[in-house]
Amino acid sequence: MTDEVGQTVPTASGEPGEVKPAVLILGGLGYIGRFLALHIHRNNLASDVRLVDKVLPQLAWLAPEFEEACSQDKFMQADASKEQSLPRIFDRKDGKQFDYVFNCGGETRYSQDDEVYRLRSLNLSVAAGKEAAKRKVKAFVEVSTGMVYKPDPSPRKETDKTKPWLKMAKWKLTAEEELSKIEGLNLVVLRLAHVYGDYSNKFVATALSLARVYQHLGKEMKWLWDRDLRVNTVHVEDAARALWRSADWCREGKQGWDPSWGRIPIFNIVDHSNTSQGTMSTIIGTIFHIPTGFQGSLISSFARLNLDHVVDDLNEEILQPWADLLAAANITRPGPLSPFMEKELLKDTDLSLDGGRFERVCGFKYARESIGEGEVRGMIESYKRMNWWP
Repeated sequence: MTDEVGQTVPTASGEPGEVKPAVLILGGLGYIGRFLALHIHRNNLASDVRLVDKVLPQLAWLAPEFEEACSQDKFMQADASKEQSLPRIFDRKDGKQFDYVFNCGGETRYSQDDEVYRLRSLNLSVAAGKEAAKRKVKAFVEVSTGMVYKPDPSPRKETDKTKPWLKMAKWKLTAEEELSKIEGLNLVVLRLAHVYGDYSNKFVATALSLARVYQHLGKEMKWLWDRDLRVNTVHVEDAARALWRSADWCREGKQGWDPSWGRIPIFNIVDHSNTSQGTMSTIIGTIFHIPTGFQGSLISSFARLNLDHVVDDLNEEILQPWADLLAAANITRPGPLSPFMEKELLKDTDLSLDGGRFERVCGFKYARESIGEGEVRGMIESYKRMNWWP
């Protein structure tokens, strides 16, 4: 069987006529969760799918193509970080267990207090992991982040030193460590680059919203630091396919895994473009027909010492014009897009990943090997379809 991009999709254990796996997606209406659900739906990969999320579908900004994949009969509103919710989340009507559990949940906002990440991310991972181990789930896939590594321009491998540079990443790494201690858990950890694609409202989307403001103001869009700063990427559809492939691989017996690499399989998920600020600057300049460049070393040095003030000034400069653009476009119910800059994401830190291990061991091929003008224009078109784009 092949998926929608033409890559072979093995059955659950590779045997003809094998019953398709039953799937539980925690954070099922989040950005990655919904695209995983769509991938499963389009390719008819599962016998049963349950999407668990704290947010109701009506409030999740779901695009029309997710209507069937994320339908009400698949959805359960629950908080998986609370132990008392777990029996309801994991129990199935037929008394059987889920085969695959994907943890796409947790706190995704930046710059939150440590306690928020501890409660909403760490507790969720550990509680779900313990329950999955107790029920002998065949694959538990933990979605983590590439921001757990000590920043370096050269691509980081899974064996390289960790030194998380976001609070969110610190707690993700803690979750990885705690999950690895759970006896009997069939765990796979995926560390993702910046995920982008249609309907995204994170890193790349923020840059596009900023560019729209600078286009409106007729100003040059200047980036802090330099063009070589690595901001590696992966398309959300490839991320979803990677999640599924990792679960199949785990259930099939983890073929090709070298025990010397560690007891728990960890894989970086990143495309081949080695995306940098220069990559994004060029794409944005072409699409928006605005001059783009980089602040000189003097201003960047000042920003490094005064980042709070720099970010506050920047947000003050851009948020009102964005509101004016929305009003002029008669967008009365603004979507999740915003040019608001998070201080944590403006650090002079490289997100640079080597994804070769996953491709070699799991036989994975990226459908979108690099981010380009076409991918970014597609994102903007998706915003227009949802009436988010001014």
